[in-house]
Amino acid sequence: MLQTRIPPPVYAVLTALVMWALDSYLPIFQLLAAPWHRFGLGLITLAVLADLWSLWLFLRARTTPNPLKPQNSSHLVTSGLYRYTRNPMYLGMLIMLVGWAIYLGSFSPWLMLPLFVWVINTQQILPEEAFLAQKFGASYQAYQQSVPRWL
Repeated sequence: MLQTRIPPPVYAVLTALVMWALDSYLPIFQLLAAPWHRFGLGLITLAVLADLWSLWLFLRARTTPNPLKPQNSSHLVTSGLYRYTRNPMYLGMLIMLVGWAIYLGSFSPWLMLPLFVWVINTQQILPEEAFLAQKFGASYQAYQQSVPRWL
């Protein structure tokens, strides 16, 4: 059974809020000013589309997209973006946060990105991978060996 109780999008939203606070109250220096910081909005849009596509692949395979209930998974999804990364939805969240950091403009929000990656790895991905390896056995292990965790 998965040990985490906090859905990964909650970690992303909390990270985004801390990034905003850092930009607002402790900006280290301005990296991008208007209008160039709007590039971040385009990156966020692309990441949302990638996450929606990944979610659709789960629904099409009739398996659960719920990261807190991998025991309900019935199929291993390896098509679409899952051919290039084992975690396109988490990568999408990271790219959204990169877009948010670009949009905010200062350097200080970037400091939260490694923390987000560490939290998602330790609190979600590692327990999820252990469960999927147990459930899907050799097919998941082969998938792990051929497709990187992030990129």
